[in-house]
Amino acid sequence: MLMALVGAWNSQFLHIPTHAVLPYDGRLKSLPAYLQQLEMESNGKSVGRDGHSVNHATCPIMWGDVGPNAQHAFYQLLHQGSHTVSADFIAVASRPAVASEKVNHALQSQEALTLANCLAQAQLFALGDDAIPQALRGYMAQGYRGNQPNSVLLLKVLDAWTIGALLSLYEHKVFVQSVLWNLNPFDQPGVELGKQLATSLYHTLSGKPVEQQNVEDPSTEQLLRKVTEWRE
Repeated sequence: MLMALVGAWNSQFLHIPTHAVLPYDGRLKSLPAYLQQLEMESNGKSVGRDGHSVNHATCPIMWGDVGPNAQHAFYQLLHQGSHTVSADFIAVASRPAVASEKVNHALQSQEALTLANCLAQAQLFALGDDAIPQALRGYMAQGYRGNQPNSVLLLKVLDAWTIGALLSLYEHKVFVQSVLWNLNPFDQPGVELGKQLATSLYHTLSGKPVEQQNVEDPSTEQLLRKVTEWRE
């Protein structure tokens, strides 16, 4: 419930159009893509249950990557870019020993470093330049604006139970937001229309009779003409 309310507040009232999901564990690398489908296909709509357009923002653009990779890809924009982005940082506190003592020691050291990076990035996301210790401000780059909403989801371990709880958390968030926004999360008319248009274009590209012509537009006509030309 709280996650849904915070997300709705960020989207509707703070007008933040995009939300990043940043798991700091390689085992959750597919989570951002899963949540893209879950959230944007369910609540990525501007028409309510009553068939009328809603007069407020709904689901933001969902995206993300594994935190350590993302830090060297797009965190520059997150911290010092001109766009405001909200985010979920997801971290795992520990994992059971699965190897020799020496290997486990190395893994624990790596886990501590990964967790430290997660907490540091979340702190910088929120506080900006204020997160830099006073004694270091003369030596460190500044211009971190901060004040970007973020949540840190901390899992004790990553196992079947916590993964299920994490997915259920996001699923319940989507349902609550669909109620707040008066949307039907189980209908995807935008997806279906694209499939119908693609069927007609497929027949055209395959040289088959077209039962119902699509609406003609200059861009698509030129693309079809070029495909036909290159195939000859």
